[in-house]
Amino acid sequence: MSEYFKTHQETLTAACDALRKRDFWSAYPESPSPRVYGETAKDDGEAAFKDLLGKTFSIEGHPGTGTVGKEVSPYGLALDIKYPSATVDELILASKAAGKAWGKATIEARVGVCLEILHRINRHSFEMANAVMHTTGQAFMMAFQAGGPHAQDRGLEAVAYAFDEMTKTPGSATWTKPQGKHDPIVMEKSFRVIPRGIALTIGCATFPTWNGYPGIFGSLATGNTVIVKPHPMAILPLALTIKIGREVLAEAGFDPNVLLLAADEPGAEKTKDLVTNADINIIDFTGSNAFGKWVRDNAPENTQVYTEEAGVNSIVVSSTDNFKGMCSNIGFSLSLYSGQMCTAPQAIWVPREGIETDQGHKSFEQVAEGIKISVDKLLGDPARAAGICGAIVNPATLERVKQSEGLGEVVRPSTGIEGLEEARTATPMILKVDAAHSEAHLEERFGPISFVVAVDDTQDGIERAANAAKTKGAITAGIYATDESVLDRAADAFADAGVGLSCNLTGSVFVNQNAAFSDYHVSGANPAGNACLTDSAFVANRFRITAVRRHKAA
Repeated sequence: MSEYFKTHQETLTAACDALRKRDFWSAYPESPSPRVYGETAKDDGEAAFKDLLGKTFSIEGHPGTGTVGKEVSPYGLALDIKYPSATVDELILASKAAGKAWGKATIEARVGVCLEILHRINRHSFEMANAVMHTTGQAFMMAFQAGGPHAQDRGLEAVAYAFDEMTKTPGSATWTKPQGKHDPIVMEKSFRVIPRGIALTIGCATFPTWNGYPGIFGSLATGNTVIVKPHPMAILPLALTIKIGREVLAEAGFDPNVLLLAADEPGAEKTKDLVTNADINIIDFTGSNAFGKWVRDNAPENTQVYTEEAGVNSIVVSSTDNFKGMCSNIGFSLSLYSGQMCTAPQAIWVPREGIETDQGHKSFEQVAEGIKISVDKLLGDPARAAGICGAIVNPATLERVKQSEGLGEVVRPSTGIEGLEEARTATPMILKVDAAHSEAHLEERFGPISFVVAVDDTQDGIERAANAAKTKGAITAGIYATDESVLDRAADAFADAGVGLSCNLTGSVFVNQNAAFSDYHVSGANPAGNACLTDSAFVANRFRITAVRRHKAA
């Protein structure tokens, strides 16, 4: 049994147990407290990050001779990091060679390596937080949590699912078939997990580790080699991951080319050449619907494709017994990372005649104004606004905000954040539209853009929101209602649309947060993606089982 497997077996057992219980469990603490990670961990992590700036990122033994890299921090910091550059052919050749021994390794050996990689990545959480912050624009706390421990939990979740699926079949069995008066037929059978081959993970610009780790570790655990193609503006977090992973692979006696980096630059991406390569057997993609469709349409016929794309996330407002809490919760959800989350709400459906609340009847206009006031209060302090909103990862998002101003009546204009003048920033824009006269809210508009949408009544809102999920895709949905029958109707409608539903959130849990080991991120049941992070289906098709049978010796 792998030494790494024995070292981390208790963690794996707890993770597998958590998958079945779906209660809160985490292997990697989300608090950046010195009591958890060490008194000097924060400073050491920042120093390690700064030491990478302006240099060539060294990955020992990685194929390729050139370098690439044009990352620019959304906060204005010059990164100027260069990464090893290999051609697609070089990557495929190295991956094939490394896969021979990796695919034949025991389940325990592979899973043990994955667990050790995650363990070591966790020890680099502060360095990773800086890398995530200065490539994605996330504020430091989100970068630490979502880019670090939460992402590590998602990776572990995939490993646990993979281990559970692979070990459902025994390694060997004695098969005995009775033959009446004659001696039974007895055969010895052995079963072997075989990988599909080479897996490609296509990273995104906003959550490179959180979205990337499930596919990377799900493929590694099931015996596939992995080529990671980061977004050209968010290479560093995944480059750090690969460097750590290769070190563990080498120490375990495997070819480190089991894990490879396909770094590139804007305008010279390797993505399409990798996707269409006949030697790529698995693809994990996170990104836009348009490119997700291209990936599905152009991947080789026998390539297994897993996508997380985008959609129109909705909140239906029917009634509430905590108007202030509702508005505050929605306001925070709109503000967090400036709406640059695939789970962020975009359409807030409110009856034209208003709603009943603990503060009495509130008109449609008063609901919209209540949400606007909550955002204003939340972001009134510039330091707090910076810590919640972060920076805008892509200049195109700022342009999208400007272009959206004429799509409805502006309830709250988007503004920059005081004190972050060198960064790209934008606070939430809130627009009012009427569902009878507008469809602007039905197109996904990535970034801090949301619509308060007037509808006939609650049922109309539920039906429109659910239909938007069915036709446009959705990853999250929420509802506020004091009537249990309304909640039940909404649960049925959104389940039919393939979306998880959050009900009456007024505290510190928000519609755009999904917890590893408990929440299913994306269902695979609507156009927002064809896969779930993470469930059994996400890992089970990354391997096959072959058998050897022979008569038992007398």
